[in-house]
Amino acid sequence: MIYKEELELTQVWDKTFPKSEKVDHCKVTFPNRYGITLAADMYLPRGLTGRLPALAVCGPFGAVKEQCSGLYAQEMAERGFVTLAFDPSFTGESGGNVRYMASPDINTEDFMAAVDFLSLCERADPEKIGIIGICGWGGMALNAAALDTRVKATVASTMYDMTRVNAKGYFDSEDSEEARHARRSALCAQRLEDLKNGSYALGGGVVDPLPEDAPFFVKDYYDYYKTPRGYHPRSLNSNGGWNVIGCQSFLNQPILQYSGEIRSAVLIIHGDKAHSFYFGRDAYENMIRDSKYAGNKEFMPISGAVHTDLYDGGGKGAIPFDRLESFFREYLR
Repeated sequence: MIYKEELELTQVWDKTFPKSEKVDHCKVTFPNRYGITLAADMYLPRGLTGRLPALAVCGPFGAVKEQCSGLYAQEMAERGFVTLAFDPSFTGESGGNVRYMASPDINTEDFMAAVDFLSLCERADPEKIGIIGICGWGGMALNAAALDTRVKATVASTMYDMTRVNAKGYFDSEDSEEARHARRSALCAQRLEDLKNGSYALGGGVVDPLPEDAPFFVKDYYDYYKTPRGYHPRSLNSNGGWNVIGCQSFLNQPILQYSGEIRSAVLIIHGDKAHSFYFGRDAYENMIRDSKYAGNKEFMPISGAVHTDLYDGGGKGAIPFDRLESFFREYLR
Protein backbone atom coordinates (compact mmCIF):
# COMPACT_ATOMS: atom_id res chain seq x y z
CA MET A 1 0.00 0.00 0.00
CA ILE A 2 1.28 3.46 -0.92
CA TYR A 3 1.08 5.74 2.10
CA LYS A 4 -0.27 9.25 1.64
CA GLU A 5 -0.34 11.89 4.37
CA GLU A 6 -3.28 14.21 4.87
CA LEU A 7 -2.10 17.77 4.36
CA GLU A 8 -3.70 21.08 5.25
CA LEU A 9 -3.47 23.28 2.16
CA THR A 10 -4.10 26.98 1.95
CA GLN A 11 -6.79 27.68 -0.63
CA VAL A 12 -6.41 31.46 -0.81
CA TRP A 13 -4.04 33.00 -3.36
CA ASP A 14 -0.97 33.80 -1.26
CA LYS A 15 1.72 33.97 -3.94
CA THR A 16 4.40 36.63 -4.32
CA PHE A 17 3.20 37.25 -7.88
CA PRO A 18 -0.22 38.25 -9.28
CA LYS A 19 -2.67 35.61 -10.45
CA SER A 20 -2.98 35.18 -14.19
CA GLU A 21 -6.37 35.16 -15.87
CA LYS A 22 -4.93 33.02 -18.67
CA VAL A 23 -4.60 29.86 -16.59
CA ASP A 24 -6.64 27.72 -14.22
CA HIS A 25 -5.07 26.92 -10.86
CA CYS A 26 -5.65 24.25 -8.24
CA LYS A 27 -3.87 22.55 -5.35
CA VAL A 28 -2.86 18.89 -5.68
CA THR A 29 -0.92 16.36 -3.62
CA PHE A 30 1.11 13.27 -4.51
CA PRO A 31 3.39 10.81 -2.65
CA ASN A 32 7.06 10.12 -3.16
CA ARG A 33 8.58 6.67 -2.67
CA TYR A 34 9.57 7.50 0.91
CA GLY A 35 5.95 7.92 1.94
CA ILE A 36 6.14 11.70 2.07
CA THR A 37 3.20 13.53 0.51
CA LEU A 38 4.10 16.61 -1.50
CA ALA A 39 1.93 19.67 -1.98
CA ALA A 40 1.84 21.43 -5.32
CA ASP A 41 0.16 24.16 -7.31
CA MET A 42 -1.06 22.94 -10.69
CA TYR A 43 -1.49 25.43 -13.51
CA LEU A 44 -3.51 24.61 -16.65
CA PRO A 45 -3.65 26.74 -19.81
CA ARG A 46 -7.16 28.14 -20.05
CA GLY A 47 -8.99 27.18 -23.23
CA LEU A 48 -6.72 24.29 -24.25
CA THR A 49 -7.96 20.72 -24.18
CA GLY A 50 -6.45 17.29 -24.49
CA ARG A 51 -3.08 16.07 -23.27
CA LEU A 52 -0.40 18.76 -23.24
CA PRO A 53 3.36 18.85 -22.67
CA ALA A 54 4.02 19.11 -18.94
CA LEU A 55 6.65 20.62 -16.63
CA ALA A 56 7.51 20.03 -12.96
CA VAL A 57 9.11 23.06 -11.29
CA CYS A 58 10.92 23.46 -7.97
CA GLY A 59 13.29 25.82 -6.18
CA PRO A 60 15.10 27.81 -5.03
CA PHE A 61 16.74 25.99 -2.13
CA GLY A 62 14.84 27.16 0.95
CA ALA A 63 11.98 28.75 -1.01
CA VAL A 64 8.37 27.64 -1.43
CA LYS A 65 6.10 27.16 -4.42
CA GLU A 66 4.45 30.50 -3.75
CA GLN A 67 7.68 32.22 -4.77
CA CYS A 68 9.88 31.62 -7.83
CA SER A 69 8.78 28.15 -8.88
CA GLY A 70 5.14 29.24 -8.97
CA LEU A 71 6.04 32.24 -11.10
CA TYR A 72 7.86 30.02 -13.61
CA ALA A 73 5.02 27.49 -13.58
CA GLN A 74 2.30 30.08 -14.16
CA GLU A 75 4.24 31.75 -16.97
CA MET A 76 4.89 28.46 -18.74
CA ALA A 77 1.22 27.47 -18.33
CA GLU A 78 0.30 30.71 -20.09
CA ARG A 79 2.44 29.42 -22.95
CA GLY A 80 0.55 26.15 -23.27
CA PHE A 81 2.15 23.73 -20.80
CA VAL A 82 0.59 21.83 -17.90
CA THR A 83 2.79 22.84 -14.99
CA LEU A 84 3.33 21.69 -11.43
CA ALA A 85 5.16 23.84 -8.85
CA PHE A 86 5.79 21.77 -5.72
CA ASP A 87 7.19 22.18 -2.23
CA PRO A 88 10.03 19.74 -1.50
CA SER A 89 9.83 17.22 1.33
CA PHE A 90 9.96 18.67 4.85
CA THR A 91 9.20 22.23 3.67
CA GLY A 92 6.29 24.50 2.85
CA GLU A 93 2.94 22.73 2.72
CA SER A 94 4.50 19.35 1.92
CA GLY A 95 4.71 16.57 4.46
CA GLY A 96 7.63 14.90 6.15
CA ASN A 97 9.00 15.07 9.66
CA VAL A 98 11.16 16.43 11.05
CA ARG A 99 10.79 19.77 9.32
CA TYR A 100 13.47 21.74 7.47
CA MET A 101 15.73 18.84 6.55
CA ALA A 102 17.27 18.34 3.10
CA SER A 103 18.59 15.25 1.36
CA PRO A 104 20.24 14.84 -2.05
CA ASP A 105 18.42 11.53 -2.45
CA ILE A 106 14.98 12.49 -1.14
CA ASN A 107 14.95 15.83 -2.94
CA THR A 108 15.92 14.18 -6.23
CA GLU A 109 13.10 11.71 -5.57
CA ASP A 110 10.74 14.67 -5.11
CA PHE A 111 11.32 15.59 -8.75
CA MET A 112 10.78 12.00 -9.82
CA ALA A 113 7.55 11.82 -7.81
CA ALA A 114 6.36 14.94 -9.63
CA VAL A 115 7.12 13.16 -12.90
CA ASP A 116 5.09 10.19 -11.61
CA PHE A 117 2.15 12.51 -10.98
CA LEU A 118 2.35 14.16 -14.38
CA SER A 119 2.76 10.80 -16.13
CA LEU A 120 -0.58 9.68 -14.70
CA CYS A 121 -2.36 13.03 -15.03
CA GLU A 122 -5.14 13.00 -17.63
CA ARG A 123 -4.19 16.49 -18.84
CA ALA A 124 -0.49 15.74 -19.37
CA ASP A 125 1.20 13.85 -22.18
CA PRO A 126 3.43 11.26 -20.44
CA GLU A 127 5.81 11.26 -23.40
CA LYS A 128 6.35 15.03 -23.16
CA ILE A 129 7.53 15.79 -19.62
CA GLY A 130 10.24 18.26 -18.66
CA ILE A 131 11.52 19.74 -15.41
CA ILE A 132 12.75 23.15 -14.26
CA GLY A 133 15.03 23.51 -11.23
CA ILE A 134 15.86 26.92 -9.80
CA CYS A 135 18.92 27.70 -7.64
CA GLY A 136 19.70 24.63 -5.46
CA TRP A 137 17.00 22.67 -7.24
CA GLY A 138 18.84 23.27 -10.50
CA GLY A 139 21.40 20.76 -9.30
CA MET A 140 18.65 18.41 -8.15
CA ALA A 141 17.03 18.71 -11.59
CA LEU A 142 20.25 17.65 -13.30
CA ASN A 143 20.56 14.71 -10.92
CA ALA A 144 16.94 13.75 -11.63
CA ALA A 145 17.56 14.02 -15.38
CA ALA A 146 20.52 11.65 -15.03
CA LEU A 147 18.34 9.13 -13.17
CA ASP A 148 14.87 9.48 -14.71
CA THR A 149 14.63 8.47 -18.36
CA ARG A 150 11.06 9.81 -18.54
CA VAL A 151 12.41 13.37 -18.37
CA LYS A 152 12.79 14.56 -21.95
CA ALA A 153 14.14 18.08 -21.27
CA THR A 154 15.57 19.96 -18.28
CA VAL A 155 16.18 23.62 -17.47
CA ALA A 156 18.48 24.60 -14.60
CA SER A 157 18.12 28.29 -13.76
CA THR A 158 20.64 30.30 -11.68
CA MET A 159 21.70 26.93 -10.29
CA TYR A 160 23.65 25.91 -7.22
CA ASP A 161 25.41 22.60 -6.79
CA MET A 162 24.48 22.17 -3.14
CA THR A 163 26.85 19.26 -2.61
CA ARG A 164 29.78 21.29 -3.92
CA VAL A 165 29.10 24.37 -1.81
CA ASN A 166 28.59 22.28 1.32
CA ALA A 167 31.74 20.22 0.79
CA LYS A 168 34.02 22.98 -0.53
CA GLY A 169 32.55 26.30 0.55
CA TYR A 170 31.80 29.25 -1.70
CA PHE A 171 34.19 29.50 -4.65
CA ASP A 172 35.81 26.28 -3.35
CA SER A 173 37.55 28.37 -0.66
CA GLU A 174 37.28 25.56 1.92
CA ASP A 175 38.21 22.68 -0.34
CA SER A 176 40.43 20.68 1.97
CA GLU A 177 40.21 17.53 4.06
CA GLU A 178 40.88 19.62 7.17
CA ALA A 179 38.02 22.04 6.51
CA ARG A 180 35.60 19.20 5.77
CA HIS A 181 36.66 17.35 8.91
CA ALA A 182 36.01 20.44 11.00
CA ARG A 183 32.61 20.86 9.40
CA ARG A 184 31.72 17.20 9.97
CA SER A 185 32.82 17.38 13.61
CA ALA A 186 30.72 20.48 14.24
CA LEU A 187 27.64 18.89 12.69
CA CYS A 188 28.07 15.67 14.69
CA ALA A 189 28.34 17.71 17.87
CA GLN A 190 25.20 19.63 16.89
CA ARG A 191 23.29 16.36 16.47
CA LEU A 192 23.90 15.52 20.13
CA GLU A 193 22.95 19.03 21.26
CA ASP A 194 19.70 18.77 19.34
CA LEU A 195 18.89 15.43 20.96
CA LYS A 196 19.67 16.78 24.43
CA ASN A 197 17.50 19.82 23.81
CA GLY A 198 14.65 17.84 22.31
CA SER A 199 14.49 20.08 19.23
CA TYR A 200 16.49 20.88 16.12
CA ALA A 201 18.33 24.19 16.09
CA LEU A 202 17.66 26.39 13.09
CA GLY A 203 20.57 27.71 11.10
CA GLY A 204 18.90 31.05 10.37
CA GLY A 205 17.56 32.26 7.05
CA VAL A 206 18.80 35.34 5.22
CA VAL A 207 20.49 37.63 7.73
CA ASP A 208 18.27 40.38 9.14
CA PRO A 209 19.04 43.15 9.84
CA LEU A 210 21.45 43.42 6.95
CA PRO A 211 25.01 44.37 8.02
CA GLU A 212 26.47 47.35 6.22
CA ASP A 213 29.53 45.32 5.23
CA ALA A 214 27.53 42.35 3.95
CA PRO A 215 28.86 40.93 0.65
CA PHE A 216 26.78 41.68 -2.43
CA PHE A 217 25.25 38.21 -2.74
CA VAL A 218 23.89 38.48 0.83
CA LYS A 219 22.38 41.86 -0.06
CA ASP A 220 20.97 40.25 -3.21
CA TYR A 221 19.24 37.53 -1.17
CA TYR A 222 17.98 40.08 1.35
CA ASP A 223 16.46 42.16 -1.43
CA TYR A 224 14.40 39.17 -2.49
CA TYR A 225 13.59 37.12 0.60
CA LYS A 226 13.25 39.86 3.21
CA THR A 227 11.28 42.47 1.28
CA PRO A 228 7.77 42.51 -0.23
CA ARG A 229 9.39 41.52 -3.51
CA GLY A 230 9.71 37.88 -2.42
CA TYR A 231 8.97 37.41 1.28
CA HIS A 232 6.67 34.53 2.16
CA PRO A 233 5.77 33.32 5.66
CA ARG A 234 6.41 29.65 4.79
CA SER A 235 9.76 30.27 3.11
CA LEU A 236 12.76 29.02 5.09
CA ASN A 237 15.02 31.67 3.59
CA SER A 238 12.56 34.42 4.51
CA ASN A 239 12.45 33.19 8.12
CA GLY A 240 14.46 30.80 10.33
CA GLY A 241 16.21 28.79 7.63
CA TRP A 242 17.11 25.11 7.51
CA ASN A 243 18.05 23.11 10.57
CA VAL A 244 21.75 23.44 11.37
CA ILE A 245 22.19 19.74 10.56
CA GLY A 246 19.70 19.88 7.70
CA CYS A 247 22.26 19.60 4.92
CA GLN A 248 24.77 17.27 6.62
CA SER A 249 24.59 14.50 4.03
CA PHE A 250 25.43 16.91 1.21
CA LEU A 251 29.06 16.85 2.38
CA ASN A 252 29.60 13.33 1.06
CA GLN A 253 27.22 13.00 -1.89
CA PRO A 254 28.18 14.79 -5.13
CA ILE A 255 24.94 14.92 -7.12
CA LEU A 256 26.41 15.67 -10.56
CA GLN A 257 28.59 12.56 -10.75
CA TYR A 258 26.72 11.15 -13.76
CA SER A 259 25.59 14.34 -15.48
CA GLY A 260 27.70 13.40 -18.51
CA GLU A 261 25.37 10.46 -19.06
CA ILE A 262 22.23 12.59 -19.42
CA ARG A 263 20.89 11.72 -22.86
CA SER A 264 17.94 14.13 -22.81
CA ALA A 265 18.16 17.84 -23.57
CA VAL A 266 19.46 20.30 -20.96
CA LEU A 267 19.48 24.09 -20.92
CA ILE A 268 21.39 25.88 -18.15
CA ILE A 269 20.67 29.61 -17.79
CA HIS A 270 22.67 31.85 -15.48
CA GLY A 271 23.20 35.56 -14.92
CA ASP A 272 26.79 36.46 -15.81
CA LYS A 273 26.96 38.84 -12.82
CA ALA A 274 25.68 36.25 -10.33
CA HIS A 275 28.01 35.13 -7.55
CA SER A 276 26.81 31.62 -8.41
CA PHE A 277 27.72 31.84 -12.10
CA TYR A 278 30.56 29.34 -11.69
CA PHE A 279 28.10 26.62 -10.61
CA GLY A 280 26.17 26.80 -13.88
CA ARG A 281 29.27 27.24 -16.04
CA ASP A 282 31.11 24.33 -14.45
CA ALA A 283 28.04 22.08 -14.43
CA TYR A 284 27.66 22.61 -18.16
CA GLU A 285 31.36 22.02 -18.89
CA ASN A 286 31.41 18.86 -16.77
CA MET A 287 28.20 17.63 -18.40
CA ILE A 288 29.54 17.84 -21.95
CA ARG A 289 33.16 16.88 -21.28
CA ASP A 290 33.82 13.46 -22.86
CA SER A 291 30.05 12.98 -23.25
CA LYS A 292 28.43 11.21 -26.17
CA TYR A 293 25.29 13.29 -25.60
CA ALA A 294 26.58 16.88 -25.78
CA GLY A 295 24.65 17.84 -28.91
CA ASN A 296 21.43 18.75 -27.10
CA LYS A 297 23.07 20.64 -24.21
CA GLU A 298 23.22 24.45 -23.96
CA PHE A 299 24.60 27.04 -21.57
CA MET A 300 22.95 30.46 -21.82
CA PRO A 301 24.54 33.35 -19.90
CA ILE A 302 22.15 36.24 -19.19
CA SER A 303 24.03 39.51 -19.65
CA GLY A 304 24.07 41.77 -16.61
CA ALA A 305 21.86 39.54 -14.45
CA VAL A 306 22.63 38.72 -10.81
CA HIS A 307 21.50 35.60 -8.99
CA THR A 308 18.02 36.68 -7.90
CA ASP A 309 17.25 38.36 -11.23
CA LEU A 310 16.38 34.86 -12.46
CA TYR A 311 14.04 34.36 -9.49
CA ASP A 312 11.48 36.91 -10.67
CA GLY A 313 13.08 38.87 -13.51
CA GLY A 314 14.63 41.46 -11.21
CA GLY A 315 12.33 44.13 -12.58
CA LYS A 316 14.10 43.96 -15.92
CA GLY A 317 12.67 40.86 -17.57
CA ALA A 318 15.84 38.85 -16.98
CA ILE A 319 14.20 35.41 -17.21
CA PRO A 320 14.35 34.31 -20.88
CA PHE A 321 10.88 32.77 -21.00
CA ASP A 322 10.81 32.90 -24.80
CA ARG A 323 13.91 30.69 -24.89
CA LEU A 324 12.48 28.33 -22.28
CA GLU A 325 9.35 27.96 -24.38
CA SER A 326 11.25 27.32 -27.62
CA PHE A 327 13.58 24.87 -25.85
CA PHE A 328 10.72 22.81 -24.44
CA ARG A 329 8.78 23.02 -27.71
CA GLU A 330 11.78 21.58 -29.53
CA TYR A 331 12.42 18.67 -27.18
CA LEU A 332 8.92 17.86 -25.86
CA ARG A 333 7.47 16.71 -29.15
